[in-house]
Amino acid sequence: MKTWTLTESDIERIAIGTGILGTGGGGNSYLAKLMAREKLRQGHEIKIIQPDDLPDDAIVLAVGAIGAPTVGLEKIEEGFEGDRIIDAMEQATGLKIAALIADEIGGGNGLSPMNPAAVRGLPIVDADGMGRAFPETQMTSFFVGGQATTPAALTDTHGNAMVVTAVQDAVQLERMMRSMTITMGCSAFMATAPMTGAFIKKHSIRHTVSFAWELGNAVLNAQDDKTDPVDAVLATSGGRPLIRGKIIDIERTLSGGFARGLLNVAGLGDDTGRNVKIDIQNEFIFARENDEPLVMVPDLICIVDSKTGKPIQTEELRYGLRISVLCLPAPRYLRSDAALDVMGPRAFGYDCEFVPMDEPYDPAPVKFYKNTAKSITEET
Repeated sequence: MKTWTLTESDIERIAIGTGILGTGGGGNSYLAKLMAREKLRQGHEIKIIQPDDLPDDAIVLAVGAIGAPTVGLEKIEEGFEGDRIIDAMEQATGLKIAALIADEIGGGNGLSPMNPAAVRGLPIVDADGMGRAFPETQMTSFFVGGQATTPAALTDTHGNAMVVTAVQDAVQLERMMRSMTITMGCSAFMATAPMTGAFIKKHSIRHTVSFAWELGNAVLNAQDDKTDPVDAVLATSGGRPLIRGKIIDIERTLSGGFARGLLNVAGLGDDTGRNVKIDIQNEFIFARENDEPLVMVPDLICIVDSKTGKPIQTEELRYGLRISVLCLPAPRYLRSDAALDVMGPRAFGYDCEFVPMDEPYDPAPVKFYKNTAKSITEET
């Protein structure tokens, strides 16, 4: 089996990349980075494995935070939520978890498996269920592929836990999980039903941890070389620029467990005279100019600082901030008819068909994987 053992430098790069892929949401990657880095300093290891190295019968658990990013920035995780949720799922199912995977690679959730993986000695799969961040539980390639809706679990910073064992579909699961998350203070840690290695190979968005690393590496290299980090992100991702400008208005509310709002960007430089508006539901969902659609889910609308390339989340938006809005193509899996039913513009209430911005980009694994003597079953 090939494994990639993360260093602090790797985590720094992954955090920047997941921040970009978070499309404004997915939780704060800076806080998640600090927690993962601390685990390394305590002597733990964080190992990444490729999807194809999973035994078909290995039991894989998808984990991540749920709630409003605005709350998650202030209501910091206690640190052992993931460990508790593994216990809850193993007790509920009688199964032994062999590996973890991020429910979504975007934002802090892209790093969310790292704490429990370090504590439990479990590997993390180089993949996720979105290739970005989405606001609702059912919006994953896992559920599109037929993942079971039960059992699922939630826990919070106070040690409260809930296992959901009777749900008719993934939309109902979202409603139940969202309702309990609001009760837990609009921020909680979740796991959905365990999956097999065979299922992950077929229905995950592959090599997204590697992709996040590549994006973060591009930003840091550009900063060191004093070149444009925005151009570096575009060259690495297969994306294109939408507008460079400044924020002239931001409306933001907390409603139904989501951060909702509208962002108004006025162009600067070559984009002077342009005005782009972006709808927010935890993430950047839909961009338009002069009431004409520009980019829409599931394609990625990503916002970074125009000078540093630092990803900017919805809760960090403020008047006057100089930003670059980028468009990255959605993973191939998300462009299927079945996925668009769940994650396309109509799923968010827009009366239009999905118009892709470009051909999908297929990331490759980084070159840091090394052969090891042990298999995942021997390690766990």
